[in-house]
Amino acid sequence: MRPGQARRIPQEVYVPPEPPPRAADRLNDDDYPAYTMGRAAEMIGATPSFLRAIGEARLITPLRSEGGHRRYSRYQLRIAARARELVDSGTPIEAACRIVILEDQLEEARRLNEEMRGRQPAGERRPDSGA
Repeated sequence: MRPGQARRIPQEVYVPPEPPPRAADRLNDDDYPAYTMGRAAEMIGATPSFLRAIGEARLITPLRSEGGHRRYSRYQLRIAARARELVDSGTPIEAACRIVILEDQLEEARRLNEEMRGRQPAGERRPDSGA
């Protein structure tokens, strides 16, 4: 190879790197931590201290940026907004966090129940009790 000449990599060996995820794909992801604390608080009509409090109560755990700043996802903001509704109606913050956790667990259990019912053959399904 002569000086200044670029080295050729055989085509069959070279594997181009995967392109980074498109911004639009990340923004459609409910779990992508797109929002700063200030923006998240503004979106749900709360204060940054409210977000810190529900974080301390372990209702949500924001991801941290490389600089250590909290980042929130849309899913976390929906959870935080529900907690804020309960607190605004007079529920203590710890109780509000517990209620939201239980509501989320109940929703997941119902989803799994429906999924399991869909897998059973028609002859093996038990009739609903009506409850």
